[in-house]
Amino acid sequence: MKHVHKSVLLWYSPREMYGLVTAIQDYPQFLPWCDRAELLQTHDDGVTARLHIAFAGVHQAFTTRNTHEPGRSVHMTLVDGPFSQLEGTWRFQPLQQPGTEPTGDPLDAPACKVEFSLHYAFASRTLSMVVSPVFDRIANTFVEAFVKRAEQVHGPR
Repeated sequence: MKHVHKSVLLWYSPREMYGLVTAIQDYPQFLPWCDRAELLQTHDDGVTARLHIAFAGVHQAFTTRNTHEPGRSVHMTLVDGPFSQLEGTWRFQPLQQPGTEPTGDPLDAPACKVEFSLHYAFASRTLSMVVSPVFDRIANTFVEAFVKRAEQVHGPR
């Protein structure tokens, strides 16, 4: 099984970053490998979504059940796709400027720590040989793509 763990400190609020991660329908606009994104079902605590990958000649799709804790986290579990296992979590931790007292809703803090963790394995050796190099690259650039998206949507900070 492969594991990716990335974290970054940003001058965007937890609410802003959570909004970008949960706006699945916007993924094709800024993730170059995302050919299509579908919201299949909305639940009280999240969504079921399907992402279509088209990158470096590889075309695959996978579905995840995403459980949301608004402004704080998104947890993804595999429903179907080329994986035997796929589980991931986004966490958004509020941060204050040093020397300042927290005020208002912590989800509107002026900065946050974004953590992304993903565990995955492919369903077969053949799939792993074909899809893994592409998916490894996607997984390792995921956080950076959302940082760039935050700058596009909310302006550089």
